[in-house]
Amino acid sequence: MIQLGDLTTMDTDAIVNAANSKLAGGGGVDGAIHCAAGVDRLQNACREIISQIGRLPAGQAVITPGFNLSARHIIHTVGPIWRGGSNDEPALLRQAYQNSLELARQYGLESIAFPAISCGVYGYPMVEGARIALGALKHGLEAGLVRKAFMILRTQDTLDLWLREADATL
Repeated sequence: MIQLGDLTTMDTDAIVNAANSKLAGGGGVDGAIHCAAGVDRLQNACREIISQIGRLPAGQAVITPGFNLSARHIIHTVGPIWRGGSNDEPALLRQAYQNSLELARQYGLESIAFPAISCGVYGYPMVEGARIALGALKHGLEAGLVRKAFMILRTQDTLDLWLREADATL
Protein backbone atom coordinates (compact mmCIF):
# COMPACT_ATOMS: atom_id res chain seq x y z
CA MET A 1 0.00 0.00 0.00
CA ILE A 2 1.29 3.43 -0.95
CA GLN A 3 0.06 6.27 1.22
CA LEU A 4 0.69 9.74 2.53
CA GLY A 5 1.67 9.85 6.19
CA ASP A 6 4.16 9.95 9.00
CA LEU A 7 6.34 6.84 9.12
CA THR A 8 6.95 7.28 12.86
CA THR A 9 3.25 6.77 13.66
CA MET A 10 2.80 3.53 11.73
CA ASP A 11 1.35 0.68 13.78
CA THR A 12 3.30 -2.06 12.01
CA ASP A 13 5.68 -4.74 13.24
CA ALA A 14 8.57 -2.67 11.84
CA ILE A 15 9.36 0.60 10.19
CA VAL A 16 12.43 1.08 8.05
CA ASN A 17 14.92 3.81 8.78
CA ALA A 18 16.85 5.31 5.87
CA ALA A 19 20.00 5.42 7.98
CA ASN A 20 23.58 6.54 7.49
CA SER A 21 26.43 4.06 7.69
CA LYS A 22 27.25 4.97 11.31
CA LEU A 23 23.60 4.67 12.45
CA ALA A 24 24.21 8.05 14.05
CA GLY A 25 20.87 9.70 13.45
CA GLY A 26 20.66 12.78 11.31
CA GLY A 27 18.07 14.73 9.41
CA GLY A 28 14.97 13.76 7.50
CA VAL A 29 13.43 10.36 8.18
CA ASP A 30 16.43 9.25 10.24
CA GLY A 31 16.19 12.21 12.62
CA ALA A 32 12.41 11.93 12.92
CA ILE A 33 12.68 8.23 13.81
CA HIS A 34 15.36 8.89 16.42
CA CYS A 35 13.24 11.63 18.03
CA ALA A 36 10.03 9.60 18.03
CA ALA A 37 11.68 6.39 19.26
CA GLY A 38 13.62 8.12 22.02
CA VAL A 39 17.01 9.48 21.06
CA ASP A 40 19.06 8.12 23.96
CA ARG A 41 17.80 4.54 23.87
CA LEU A 42 17.90 4.28 20.07
CA GLN A 43 21.37 5.81 19.84
CA ASN A 44 22.63 3.40 22.50
CA ALA A 45 21.25 0.44 20.54
CA CYS A 46 22.78 1.77 17.32
CA ARG A 47 26.16 2.40 18.96
CA GLU A 48 26.17 -1.19 20.20
CA ILE A 49 25.63 -2.47 16.65
CA ILE A 50 28.32 -0.19 15.22
CA SER A 51 30.78 -1.25 17.93
CA GLN A 52 30.40 -4.80 16.60
CA ILE A 53 30.38 -4.18 12.84
CA GLY A 54 32.24 -0.88 12.37
CA ARG A 55 29.75 0.59 9.91
CA LEU A 56 26.68 -0.49 7.96
CA PRO A 57 27.43 -0.65 4.23
CA ALA A 58 24.92 0.54 1.63
CA GLY A 59 22.37 -2.14 0.87
CA GLN A 60 22.67 -3.92 4.23
CA ALA A 61 20.17 -3.86 7.12
CA VAL A 62 20.13 -4.31 10.91
CA ILE A 63 17.33 -4.27 13.47
CA THR A 64 16.69 -2.57 16.81
CA PRO A 65 13.69 -2.34 19.09
CA GLY A 66 11.16 0.37 18.27
CA PHE A 67 11.34 1.80 21.80
CA ASN A 68 8.71 4.59 22.00
CA LEU A 69 7.24 3.92 18.54
CA SER A 70 4.02 2.04 17.82
CA ALA A 71 6.17 -0.22 15.62
CA ARG A 72 7.89 -2.92 17.67
CA HIS A 73 11.09 -2.78 15.61
CA ILE A 74 13.15 -0.44 13.48
CA ILE A 75 15.02 -1.91 10.55
CA HIS A 76 17.92 0.36 9.65
CA THR A 77 19.22 0.26 6.10
CA VAL A 78 21.62 2.44 4.18
CA GLY A 79 20.66 3.40 0.68
CA PRO A 80 23.19 4.47 -1.91
CA ILE A 81 24.15 8.07 -2.55
CA TRP A 82 23.25 8.92 -6.15
CA ARG A 83 26.38 9.49 -8.21
CA GLY A 84 24.85 9.26 -11.66
CA GLY A 85 23.90 5.59 -11.66
CA SER A 86 27.20 4.04 -12.69
CA ASN A 87 28.36 3.07 -9.17
CA ASP A 88 25.95 0.16 -8.57
CA GLU A 89 23.32 2.50 -7.14
CA PRO A 90 20.33 0.54 -8.56
CA ALA A 91 21.63 -2.78 -7.19
CA LEU A 92 22.43 -1.25 -3.81
CA LEU A 93 19.00 0.36 -3.53
CA ARG A 94 17.31 -2.92 -4.45
CA GLN A 95 19.43 -4.69 -1.80
CA ALA A 96 18.40 -2.14 0.85
CA TYR A 97 14.74 -3.04 0.29
CA GLN A 98 15.37 -6.78 -0.12
CA ASN A 99 17.61 -7.07 2.93
CA SER A 100 15.07 -5.16 5.03
CA LEU A 101 12.34 -7.57 3.95
CA GLU A 102 14.59 -10.59 4.60
CA LEU A 103 15.38 -9.29 8.08
CA ALA A 104 11.66 -8.86 8.75
CA ARG A 105 11.11 -12.49 7.73
CA GLN A 106 13.98 -13.67 9.95
CA TYR A 107 12.34 -11.98 12.94
CA GLY A 108 8.86 -13.29 12.11
CA LEU A 109 7.49 -9.83 11.35
CA GLU A 110 4.38 -9.62 9.21
CA SER A 111 4.00 -5.91 8.48
CA ILE A 112 6.58 -3.31 7.52
CA ALA A 113 6.52 0.35 6.47
CA PHE A 114 9.17 1.99 4.31
CA PRO A 115 10.19 5.53 3.42
CA ALA A 116 11.50 6.38 -0.06
CA ILE A 117 15.05 5.20 0.67
CA SER A 118 17.81 7.39 -0.84
CA CYS A 119 15.28 9.68 -2.58
CA GLY A 120 15.88 12.60 -0.20
CA VAL A 121 19.27 14.04 0.70
CA TYR A 122 21.05 11.09 -1.00
CA GLY A 123 19.71 12.44 -4.30
CA TYR A 124 18.34 9.25 -5.87
CA PRO A 125 15.98 10.20 -8.74
CA MET A 126 12.45 9.69 -7.46
CA VAL A 127 11.04 7.88 -10.52
CA GLU A 128 13.89 5.37 -10.67
CA GLY A 129 13.82 4.94 -6.89
CA ALA A 130 10.09 4.26 -6.99
CA ARG A 131 10.47 1.62 -9.71
CA ILE A 132 13.18 -0.21 -7.80
CA ALA A 133 11.31 -0.03 -4.49
CA LEU A 134 8.00 -1.16 -5.95
CA GLY A 135 9.64 -4.09 -7.72
CA ALA A 136 11.45 -5.18 -4.56
CA LEU A 137 8.29 -4.88 -2.44
CA LYS A 138 6.25 -6.83 -4.99
CA HIS A 139 8.85 -9.59 -5.02
CA GLY A 140 9.02 -9.65 -1.21
CA LEU A 141 5.25 -9.90 -0.87
CA GLU A 142 5.02 -12.63 -3.53
CA ALA A 143 7.82 -14.55 -1.79
CA GLY A 144 5.94 -14.34 1.51
CA LEU A 145 8.67 -12.40 3.31
CA VAL A 146 5.97 -10.23 4.92
CA ARG A 147 2.18 -10.12 4.68
CA LYS A 148 1.83 -6.33 4.45
CA ALA A 149 4.21 -3.70 3.12
CA PHE A 150 3.56 0.03 3.13
CA MET A 151 5.32 2.90 1.36
CA ILE A 152 4.83 6.02 3.45
CA LEU A 153 5.42 9.28 1.61
CA ARG A 154 5.47 12.81 2.96
CA THR A 155 4.04 15.01 0.18
CA GLN A 156 1.11 14.81 -2.19
CA ASP A 157 3.39 15.33 -5.21
CA THR A 158 5.57 12.41 -4.15
CA LEU A 159 2.53 10.24 -3.50
CA ASP A 160 1.13 11.08 -6.95
CA LEU A 161 4.43 10.16 -8.61
CA TRP A 162 4.66 6.83 -6.77
CA LEU A 163 1.05 5.96 -7.60
CA ARG A 164 1.72 6.67 -11.29
CA GLU A 165 4.80 4.43 -11.17
CA ALA A 166 2.83 1.70 -9.43
CA ASP A 167 0.18 1.85 -12.15
CA ALA A 168 2.84 1.70 -14.85
CA THR A 169 5.03 -1.04 -13.38
CA LEU A 170 2.86 -3.36 -11.29
